[in-house]
Amino acid sequence: MAKIKRDPKAVALAQEIVDHYNPESVEDMDEALKEIFGPLFESMLQGELNNHLGYSPHSKESKSTTNRRNGYGNKSLITTRGEIDIEVPRDRDATFEPKLIPKRSRDVSAIENKVLAMYARGMSQRDISNTIDDIYGFSISADTISDITDSILPELENWQTRPLEKCYAFMFVDCMYVTIRSDYETKEYAVYTILGYNLKGHKEVLGLWLNESESKHKWMQIFDEIKSRGVEDVFFISMDGVSGLEQGAKSIFPNVVVQRCIVHLIRNSIKYVPSKDYKVFTSSLKKVYGAPTLKACKSAFESFRQQWSQYPGAVDVWVRNFNHVEQLFDYGAAIRKIMYTTNAVEAIHSSFRKVTKKGAFPNENALLKLLYLRVKELDQKWVSGHVPNWSMVMNQLLINDKFTERVNKYLIY
Repeated sequence: MAKIKRDPKAVALAQEIVDHYNPESVEDMDEALKEIFGPLFESMLQGELNNHLGYSPHSKESKSTTNRRNGYGNKSLITTRGEIDIEVPRDRDATFEPKLIPKRSRDVSAIENKVLAMYARGMSQRDISNTIDDIYGFSISADTISDITDSILPELENWQTRPLEKCYAFMFVDCMYVTIRSDYETKEYAVYTILGYNLKGHKEVLGLWLNESESKHKWMQIFDEIKSRGVEDVFFISMDGVSGLEQGAKSIFPNVVVQRCIVHLIRNSIKYVPSKDYKVFTSSLKKVYGAPTLKACKSAFESFRQQWSQYPGAVDVWVRNFNHVEQLFDYGAAIRKIMYTTNAVEAIHSSFRKVTKKGAFPNENALLKLLYLRVKELDQKWVSGHVPNWSMVMNQLLINDKFTERVNKYLIY
């Protein structure tokens, strides 16, 4: 295993702490860090006051303001390691408004949340360190930032194994690829994501899984896992065309309706169509899957086959998968609008890509930490809402003989 590269300054500081405090246990080290926190915050506050006044203590340069330092006030802070007493610098004009520890504020444990928030937005450890330095005039080492972000690993583990709801009306499954460094080389890893809509119409990311490639065997393991976490029934699963995935899903959830993503089929078929015909070709396809009735769909499909017979590869994609188009018309328009595509989970992956484009990750945990923090941000956006037009979806499920009894079994009013 490669030796971990440490910031020499951080190593020297750690050794100085050990030499000074001689900790003999984790508790002793925690107390030592608690003592260091006070001077740490005081140093950062001094940096803020220097910026506010425009000069440093004992500066020989001419001062552009008549405002001066005016001693200190005492304050007791609430931190992640308990209460800490510090001295807060003051100015004569009382115009100094600290940003790190605002007036009348005592809880500073949120600084860790700020670091986590920056990490969740895809900032590198170096960028976070530079940002803290720019704002507060105090550097945080990459190791410290890593320790802060590592604090969410137990929370991540609990989230990955949490019990799930007994029934989900819709599930959307998809993979994206992210680069991870491993043994001096980089590899593309598949990130498996499942998005669920429960019977209340609320969105939930059921979990995140990593594997070196996408395969039906891994998907089956994942479906088996979510079943063991409490999922008893799934009405619809929308997915792309991984071979054997449909059979794998049905082996775990026998009553599920598996829907091939129509958007993926469009992408697969236009590979065989010259770009000059894309627009007309896709317009013809929309008349097929967007038809108001099954009869109109079949009629539009026959016209489509005749119109584009010069591109047999493109037509064959739809001939082989036409059963997935036909089954859409077993359900009402509100249900069809949700089940026909995996766009909902692809939107999550689009959000992930915004924060993973910075480059290769050093290990799986570094990637999962970032993705989990992103999921938490998405959860905050979803918490007060539900899927649009959900009441109509539920009405169409209740009048369909396949789902009436199942909805009533699991729906909690």
